[in-house]
Amino acid sequence: MKKLLLIIMSVILIIKVSGQQFEETVVTPDNLTRPKVSVGADFAMQFQSLRHHADVDLIPLGSNFNLPTANFVINGILADGIEVNLTTYLSSRHHVEAWVKGGYLLIDRLPFIKSQFTDRLMDFMTFKVGVMEINYGDAHFRRSDNGRVINNLFVGNYILDAFTTAPALEVLFRSNGILVMGAISSGTLRPTLVGYSAGTQTYTPYNAHEELAFYWKAGYDDQITDNLRLRATISGYHAANHHFGSLYNGDRAGSRYYLVMNRVNNSADDVNPAMNHMSGTWVPGFTDKDNSIMLNLFARYRVIELFGTYENVTATSPFGGPEFTYTQFAGESLLRFGKENQFFGGFRYNYVKNDTGSSIDRKQIGGGLFLTPNIMLKAEYVDQNYTNFAIYGENAGFNGVMVETTISF
Repeated sequence: MKKLLLIIMSVILIIKVSGQQFEETVVTPDNLTRPKVSVGADFAMQFQSLRHHADVDLIPLGSNFNLPTANFVINGILADGIEVNLTTYLSSRHHVEAWVKGGYLLIDRLPFIKSQFTDRLMDFMTFKVGVMEINYGDAHFRRSDNGRVINNLFVGNYILDAFTTAPALEVLFRSNGILVMGAISSGTLRPTLVGYSAGTQTYTPYNAHEELAFYWKAGYDDQITDNLRLRATISGYHAANHHFGSLYNGDRAGSRYYLVMNRVNNSADDVNPAMNHMSGTWVPGFTDKDNSIMLNLFARYRVIELFGTYENVTATSPFGGPEFTYTQFAGESLLRFGKENQFFGGFRYNYVKNDTGSSIDRKQIGGGLFLTPNIMLKAEYVDQNYTNFAIYGENAGFNGVMVETTISF
């Protein structure tokens, strides 16, 4: 009974068959004499049965399958402690054609430097450099990433989704459960040399050193006992000036709630999933200045797993727009059961508000099973409500059932 009450009352989820994974490490095979390359892939497909409502006309929604999505992943161990990764989106909600997500080097050792001091230092250090998913906060470790959804035991991601790929360099220190990371990034998924304004017929050059973003993380992560793991982190992201900062507008693959809340404009774009690919989320858009803080708490005890998020965003729109503030809370809880703990069920609550009085709240109740560690089937009931959104009126939201299956290897 105590466990049941904890699951119902907890505000905080997520688990993998092998345990929740956070920052990566390089596992070098024994007797490596030449690069070792492995190929992987992720496939996902959903059945959607959602209904939406508002005080304005919304497009009708059917119940059907969404376009399947897929990722293609190449990993290569180049030397002791040095790994390269390349991920390609083979298909996504936003693009039906293949396109590269990013690629990076992960460095846990420096075999080309013959030094005992360096070897000892690299026992605690990890470098990551490339065009990659930036390590701001812990929520991005549990989100769905196009075809790779096996880390997310629900179907949808957070309402306010801090996810972007960008050129970046991360330096991570880990020792006895303590972790500290500092990083620098271009700040956008779309680096460019110059912009053009048709209205004023002017060109604006963009210089990387003037638009850099900095982010960091500090926390504690340890297996306290055989049955208990605890992790607590605080992360920050800071950009003082940018033409298109993309931290909250960087998911090019799109959300899982297709076409929800699309208004009737009597246009083919109304029913094109790629045109409003972030439907069901709340996207502040690109930013000029951005100061974001995220706190995360993770706990796993036996078959119960909890995860919580608090996030505060203070930013400005590009080209000198007004400052705005968003605050997000999210709490998830999960129970695993079965002979091999292959079954799971859980609850997530997500709430976001801004400084003008608008807010969105979402409840997700889900469950499913792992047929194998690489094959998962899951379903959720989602109920999302909008408050003080002028474009929808006083009474707006969507609810219904999502079913998703995935293969990842």
